Amino acid sequence: MAPATYFLLVSFLALVTSQAIASDPSPLQDFCVANIHSPVKVNGFVCKDPMAVNVDDFFKAANLDKPRDTMKSKVGSNVTLINVMQLPGLNTLGISLARIDYAPLGQNPPHTHPRATEILTVLEGTLYVDLSSTQKVTSYHKVQQGECLFPRL
Repeated sequence: MAPATYFLLVSFLALVTSQAIASDPSPLQDFCVANIHSPVKVNGFVCKDPMAVNVDDFFKAANLDKPRDTMKSKVGSNVTLINVMQLPGLNTLGISLARIDYAPLGQNPPHTHPRATEILTVLEGTLYVDLSSTQKVTSYHKVQQGECLFPRL
């Protein structure tokens, strides 16, 4: 094989077999507790002064173990949210948590979460779920106690 052909072949293989390495950049600080009182909002909340951060910024007694009243709701469900507004230490982490209590025949109105995924875990009873795609394909599923569902909505 001619040296020029060999060089071209090796160069081509090097280009097509190179690894793609990608990740989110490392944060500039260890944590960014939200300063929810700041008027400045840039892709979320600005960081609180690290010297003003305390353990309460990372802990919330949310009482998520206690069922909520579902009878006052028109749809028969009650959502308890834990996000950066209740727990400032979640700022920049891209996570939140919700507990949803359903009355018998209660429902969670159709909704989407752009660029997010939810995890549903049934702790008691049965939940009937309808997953619909943008291509109008619908899938129904019965989630039993102890089962999980990971829809990308």
